[in-house]
Amino acid sequence: MDTVVQKVIDNVVAAAERHDATKADRLDRWRVLEPDAGRFLWFLTQAVGARSIIEVGTSRGVSTLWLADAARGTGGHVLSIDLDTAAQQDARRNVVEAGLADRVTFRVEDGGSALAGLPDGSVDLLFLDAERTEYPSWWPHPARVLRVGGVLVADNALSHPAEIAPLRDLIEQDGRLTTTTIGVGKGELLALRR
Repeated sequence: MDTVVQKVIDNVVAAAERHDATKADRLDRWRVLEPDAGRFLWFLTQAVGARSIIEVGTSRGVSTLWLADAARGTGGHVLSIDLDTAAQQDARRNVVEAGLADRVTFRVEDGGSALAGLPDGSVDLLFLDAERTEYPSWWPHPARVLRVGGVLVADNALSHPAEIAPLRDLIEQDGRLTTTTIGVGKGELLALRR
């Protein structure tokens, strides 16, 4: 992990903690990725050798920074998709400050529509950190876009298991995918495309 990138991440996480502490409604919070989950994503990106990385749910760009720093090592690129224009603008500033602007493209779009428009087998790593209840309506695109050996990661698998359960059920019914849950951050549901 680059020290400049780590400093930007630390600053955004600290700002998010201050911001979120003043917001009662979770939809008003920034809800950035926890540091241990970020390290896990960074490691997984490197281990998979991910070059085509899709992130649905940008927030303020903490996960984007972890993924983009890892992509620098794999020669990859991150496409970060979110409907929140203001959040993406903040994320873009953070990515520029970290020196990773050449590794990230931001797109304001619905996650399901974006995934539907991607070619089959074109994604090495897909990170879902958006509105969990939307994921089943995006099916089968999250599985379809993964290459063989590609990995889907869905955040909040342990903090919101009832909301992740419909996605988990779809994954487990899909004979192309193998799944597990990792207890980092708020829990990461992983699916490997076989």
